Formats: sequence, C-alpha cells, structure tokens
Amino acid sequence: MWKEIVGGRDLQKPLFFAAVIMVCALGVAQGPMQVAQVSSTTDAPGTSLKQRDSRYRLHKSDVIEVQFTFSPEFNQTLTVQPDGYITLKGAGAVQAESRRVDELTKAIANAYRGILHDPVVTISLKDFDKPFFLASGQVGRPGKYELRSDTTLTEALAIAGGFNESAKHSQVVLFRRVSSDTVEARVFNVKHMLKSKNLQEDPHLAPGDMLYVPQSTWSKVRRYLPSSSMGVYANPNPF
Repeated sequence: MWKEIVGGRDLQKPLFFAAVIMVCALGVAQGPMQVAQVSSTTDAPGTSLKQRDSRYRLHKSDVIEVQFTFSPEFNQTLTVQPDGYITLKGAGAVQAESRRVDELTKAIANAYRGILHDPVVTISLKDFDKPFFLASGQVGRPGKYELRSDTTLTEALAIAGGFNESAKHSQVVLFRRVSSDTVEARVFNVKHMLKSKNLQEDPHLAPGDMLYVPQSTWSKVRRYLPSSSMGVYANPNPF
C-alpha cells in the first residue's frame, strides 16, 4: 500500500505515478511489492530509512572459488548460472542466487557429505556485482553509478551531474529495497537542505538505492506559453 504523505499533504499525482514507474524499474515484475513509506524530511526529522541487510547475496553471473581444505582435488571455480544454480563437481546442482556466502558454504558442505567425511569448505568471491546506485529523472546524467565509498544523497546527485533546469529540487525521492518484496521511499527537500546550509538530514546511500528527481510544474507549462508572454511575465512593467 502507498502512503502518500508529504508535509501532511497528498503527493502530487505526477510524482505519485512517476514513483510507481520507478518501483517497477526496481523489479516489480518479479512479484508483488509494497512501498513501505513516503515521507518528508522537513516534517519528520526523527524518521530515517531502514537499513537493508549489508551482507552480500549472490547474483547471476557471479564467480566464486570453492576450496576444500582437506580434499583439494574438489577445488573448483564456478559461475552462478542464469537459473541461479551452480553445478558442483560430482555433487550435482545447488542453488546459489540470493544466498549469502556463509549460507552457500553450508549448502555445498551438505552436498558433499555423501562423498567426503566432514568436508571443510571455503568460498571466495572472484567476480561479483559491484555496489551501485541509480539516478533518474531530471538530473544531468541519469544512469547507474558505482558506489565506491560512503556517499550521501546530495553527493550522489552531484555525481549524476546535478539538477537540470527542469528539476523539482524540493521533492527528490529515494527508493530503497528493504526486503525481497518491500521498497521504502522517502521524499527529501534538497532545496531546503542546501538553502539552510544544514545537511544533517542528508542520508547515506546503500547499495542498490535509486534517486528520482521529478520535473517541476513550471517547466511543464513553460513550453506552452508564447514567447511574447514570457517577456511580459518576466517583466510585467517594462515601461
């Protein structure tokens, strides 16, 4: 269920529908998903985004190295297949996708118990999905960016080229997946934060976060105004 709360007012319809589209980009097609919260930082300073499980979970195409301490003949390098499984030497297929390294280690050890006596298994990640964030909407360079270090929302916007002339600075939406079927969304008034020179509400991004900057109302109607009217609007008393 959506909670459309921004300063006690319903979110504007364009922002609501744009948010729905952004959630779809996060993977709604994979199953039912809920947006847990949409709130404003200026009206709810005590609230904060939930933190997802920081431990890495395997994805398709990740490459792992499996080593057996006492049985090196079973050492192998494996790639997570498109179906999410890996095929073990002499032990068949084991699901790897969405598992943490420690979970997969236990699964592989169990798979070899019929072959080895108390196998001691170690898994190393050789190639994996690098941490990233997404920036979309009215920013200079929309796209996917590596999250190489501790980065805040305003820093991420700068990395993505900053706001363009059509951006609505006061309603930047940060989407964060907090579970397999729930995405939390929060609206940040970046214009207020920068104007007040107070970045205490500037959140730190987590891997997989997505920023969406909506289009301002003025930029939507400006293109429909005659150029002569624009001059009168900018200077209603030229003489």
